[in-house]
Amino acid sequence: MEPQANTPPAFLLSRWVFLRLLGLTYLFAFISLASQVVGLVGTEGILPVERYLYRLEDTYGTESYHLYPTLLWLSSSDETLILLCWLGALLSVMLILGLAPRAVLAALWISYLSLSIGGQVFLGFQWDSLLLETGLLACLYAPRGLWPTLNTEPPPKPTARWLIWWLTFRLIFLSGITKLASGDPTWADLTALTHHFETQPLPLWTSWYMHQLPKGFHQLLTIGMFVAELVLPFVVFLPISWIRLRQMAIFGLVLLQAAIGLSGNYGFFSCLSALLCLALVDDRTWLRILPALITGRAPIAESSHPKSRGWNTKLGASLTVLLFILGGLTFAREISNTLNRAGRSAPSFAWSDPLIGWVQPFRSINGYGLFRIMTVKRPEIVIEASLDGTQWIEWNPRWKPGDVRQRPRLVAPHQPRLDWNLWFAALEPQAENYWLSSLVKTLLANNSAVTALMGKPPFPDTGPVFIRLALYNYRFTTPKERARTGTWWHRQFLRYLTPPTSHNVQ
Repeated sequence: MEPQANTPPAFLLSRWVFLRLLGLTYLFAFISLASQVVGLVGTEGILPVERYLYRLEDTYGTESYHLYPTLLWLSSSDETLILLCWLGALLSVMLILGLAPRAVLAALWISYLSLSIGGQVFLGFQWDSLLLETGLLACLYAPRGLWPTLNTEPPPKPTARWLIWWLTFRLIFLSGITKLASGDPTWADLTALTHHFETQPLPLWTSWYMHQLPKGFHQLLTIGMFVAELVLPFVVFLPISWIRLRQMAIFGLVLLQAAIGLSGNYGFFSCLSALLCLALVDDRTWLRILPALITGRAPIAESSHPKSRGWNTKLGASLTVLLFILGGLTFAREISNTLNRAGRSAPSFAWSDPLIGWVQPFRSINGYGLFRIMTVKRPEIVIEASLDGTQWIEWNPRWKPGDVRQRPRLVAPHQPRLDWNLWFAALEPQAENYWLSSLVKTLLANNSAVTALMGKPPFPDTGPVFIRLALYNYRFTTPKERARTGTWWHRQFLRYLTPPTSHNVQ
């Protein structure tokens, strides 16, 4: 079906694509988590969720159920954690197939919120919050019914569509403006990317090559990134009839997300941020891209919305208005807080703390801003194991930099969360000691769920007797160094973070 030049823009097919891509992103997230959740927060994991919930209940009493809303209050066994992950995967497939999208999206949101809270520090990343917020807004955006199809479902309400677009704007624009507001000198002088490819949490092999590019090229890339993050998001507010200009801007936004995904391992973040950008694409554009098998029965123009005055319609409208207001409030607060942390004057939004504090436990109305402060060094925690306390063998998770000869590899859309958290822990080891010490204990106990998060065990028959944590500074090798040694990394020992620890030395 070919769209006509005078066809008014519609977003029925656009919503169809968005929901299926969201289902795919949820699928990535749940399957990735299923393979590691027991080792991270299971009964014998690094931070057992059962103990965590007991502490919360002792501290907050019944208020803990609102502050930490999770189904794991009912059961926090290993079986429940796995069940929630695979239930989420099943629901994701149902969303991809278009089965009962509103009910499925609500169940997906509840499942992922439950796991995010139970996951503690291991599920505290911005894209975990972004997935929750996207999933919540999609509940209002999705069509009703058991199995709506393109030729039977009503068009999306503009207000619900604008909630998705407003989130897209906030995510991308905040990523740019907070870099400037933070006062970080590397963003101000356009040198941030001379460090980024080397110091990001889990580089790819492409990161090594990007790091070798001249400083001037890195500065040009930084300028292009700022244009994409500070200018292109305003495509959201352009008239829908400006098709060509909107298409160019959307292409630029998606290209930015693709560049991020091709130069680093960011789990499902690149997929999620790209699908939010693609939500801006109108049906006429999708009709030219998608195969006729999908688009053949898609209506080109939106029909009028059936008038409804039921209580559910009024409730949905009230919730939409509230979400718009809260999104705007978190947007302003994020910029203000970033300016204040940088020592710059900014309006205070302390008056909104009670309102934000009430909705914050649901992790679904958030401020964003990735890499607002650029890391210019790369400390790495290296785990060493021994049988006698004299001879030591390195034992690291399989994806983080460890062996200097190991080529940085692709792991996304899977996110190895222990590897990621060790990157953060290396920046502030003292602050992260509460779980690092638990990691050491579980490795000494040779717990299979935790050792499964690691690389090849140094002593597969017995397990280690001693473990210690060492801190190194890593940097990419130069082309000459790599040609001479064959290594991807050069490292320098800094200090030991812990003495040799065994079962008898706690």
